[in-house]
Amino acid sequence: MSNNSQGSVKGEAATMVPPSGPASSHGPPLSPSTTSKSPELPDELVQAGWSKCWSRRENRPYYFNRFTNQSLWEVPVLGQHDVISDPLGLNAAPAEGGDGNLGNGQRKRRGSEEQGAGPNSFKRTKVEPTTPISPSTPGVKPWSSAPEEKQVPATTPTTPSPAPAPYRPAVIYWDLDVQTNAVIRERSAANHLPPHPEIELQRAQLVTKLRQHYHELCHQREGIDPPRESFNRWLLERKVIDKGLDPLLPSECEPAVSPSMFREVMNDIPIRLSRIKYKEEARKLLFKYAEAAKRMIDSRNASPESRKVVKWNAEDTMNWLRRDHSASKEDYMDRLEHLRQQCGPHVTAVAKDSVEGICSKIYQLSAEYSRRLRQTHLSLLQDPSTESCGSPPQSRLVYCYPVRLSIPTPALPRVELHFENDVACLRFRGEMVKVNRGHFSKLELLYRYSCIDDPRFEKFLARVWCLLKRYQVMFGSGANEGSGLQGALPVAVFEALNRQFGVTFECFASPLNCYFKQFCSAFPDIDGFFGSRGPFLSFSPVSGSFEANPPFCEELMDAMVTHFEELLDRSSEPLSFIIFVPEWRDPVTPALTRMEASRFLRHQLNVPAYEHEYRSGSQHICKRDDMYYRAVHGTAVLFLQNDAGFGKWAPTPERLAELTAAYRPSLSRTSSLSSPGPAQSAPGDRDSAPKASDRTQSAISSPGSHDSNNNGSSSSSSPQDKLTAM
Repeated sequence: MSNNSQGSVKGEAATMVPPSGPASSHGPPLSPSTTSKSPELPDELVQAGWSKCWSRRENRPYYFNRFTNQSLWEVPVLGQHDVISDPLGLNAAPAEGGDGNLGNGQRKRRGSEEQGAGPNSFKRTKVEPTTPISPSTPGVKPWSSAPEEKQVPATTPTTPSPAPAPYRPAVIYWDLDVQTNAVIRERSAANHLPPHPEIELQRAQLVTKLRQHYHELCHQREGIDPPRESFNRWLLERKVIDKGLDPLLPSECEPAVSPSMFREVMNDIPIRLSRIKYKEEARKLLFKYAEAAKRMIDSRNASPESRKVVKWNAEDTMNWLRRDHSASKEDYMDRLEHLRQQCGPHVTAVAKDSVEGICSKIYQLSAEYSRRLRQTHLSLLQDPSTESCGSPPQSRLVYCYPVRLSIPTPALPRVELHFENDVACLRFRGEMVKVNRGHFSKLELLYRYSCIDDPRFEKFLARVWCLLKRYQVMFGSGANEGSGLQGALPVAVFEALNRQFGVTFECFASPLNCYFKQFCSAFPDIDGFFGSRGPFLSFSPVSGSFEANPPFCEELMDAMVTHFEELLDRSSEPLSFIIFVPEWRDPVTPALTRMEASRFLRHQLNVPAYEHEYRSGSQHICKRDDMYYRAVHGTAVLFLQNDAGFGKWAPTPERLAELTAAYRPSLSRTSSLSSPGPAQSAPGDRDSAPKASDRTQSAISSPGSHDSNNNGSSSSSSPQDKLTAM
């Protein structure tokens, strides 16, 4: 089994053997620019850029690093201080042992040192993220800062400017100390091509181009704007069945016409039905629908019967609108529902071929872009040492471990890093991605725990850039787009799940929104470096306790239930899945129906709408006040367990009571929970109201691998309720 590096950072530093102390140095003074190799320093320190210099003012030696511009009085101990926020090593953690073994900056300093030293009383009592964490392996500088972030070397270390304390998030939304209880059969390394910033940039450009094609086709063929975030849901639905090789773009799907995209585009024909508040809005909407249906049936190749039915109903509605000026909002809504029932089938029939053409065209373009990307990617890997065969899978059982790639990563280009207040900004070829410093620290810890091919963090920034760019492209770059599409459970719920039901693993998550360091996610090629176990639909645990909060896509949820039942049926070891899905009842989703009828169902808990909350999918960049939002629909919590799992993690009344209490919104956050979700519509861009038979999913995440909970518009209410919502 591969080592999952589950020890703490402090533990890693403490187990290192510190270099021997410095010998007395006599002779001519040395300047900080001295680059000659000092015989008193070990080779690994010299390779890391350290050299011994002489302080004229203090008349004693000090140590200077030409890569990081650090200056220390003591012999450097690699991995014990922060290279960016603590350049002088004044806040280094003390090494274990007596006073004689204190780390850099921890010994009692002379009076001249105390005058210029910054605060150094920081005490590490618990492993928490710092920004950044120095690699514990000797080597060169782990990453390059942007030019404006470079620090000016001090002429002597006697008068340093005060060094800031290592960054620590005010609130932490994860617990990476929880160890896994998920057991799997040992598996060979994956054959995915390793991520590369050049390829990720091209992929982003092609996906943006594909989105634009989709927008143009909807306008040209149907005269409508694309349904809001329907492209994101198309990516999700396609990747559930895609057998292609690109991690994001669908390229090998059957059928070529996406049911999800077809359903959503058809739902907005002849016009998009907005949520309304007032009677006048309902009247205008009814008139527009009747007029659009009549115009559409006249301009398309419709049968005489369809023309007759649609025209008669449209004219009858217009005459009613002219006669009756005292109707209520409810009267208009009832009339609209009746008109849709009468005209809907005929409108669908005449638009069917055109909408299928849109879906087919987008898929064909996606497949072409995927082939083009792979050819470019392979050209970057044309090196004799790039192709590698993974070891054959073994039959032994091991604790789950992150995805490993069989193809080594080539040298990656430089990615610049700088900080703007509490935001880390990473730039490659003019393309910038951002993440707050707390989540940047989280990514560092996940990388340290999970990555085995980059001990010096030389590829860290490039891989973080690829990770952020991938998810940004997946969910779109529009205002608020995708912010409600990768939501997560509140921290209190995860704590209760872990404490009461032994949950240590998330079936649908990402490095950005995971609570545990054990999770499945969408993109094994890049997420694996940060702890992902791969897509859940291809993950087969033998035992363990799991939380599943899937994206609210009917196709994915249905595939998820099939996978659950196969796993529970195969294993005799304790296996438990606690699933959180929307309680959609009008009509009910097939996944919910199947789970409620499953022989593995042990208990079902229903949480009412507006009485629970979720964490925003944009938590890695949003403001703290926007971190939580109320769910506008009920959530069904179902416990699927085999006999051994039920015996070990049974949903007893006491355990359920604690879970229910943890789900209640915090009173301190009431003011920030008034909105139905972070992905609100801008004025004039309201969500469409789906037909009862053509549900528009209200969530999106990566296929089988992204813990998403969109809690925007619910699909559980009737069409009339949807139109009258708000």
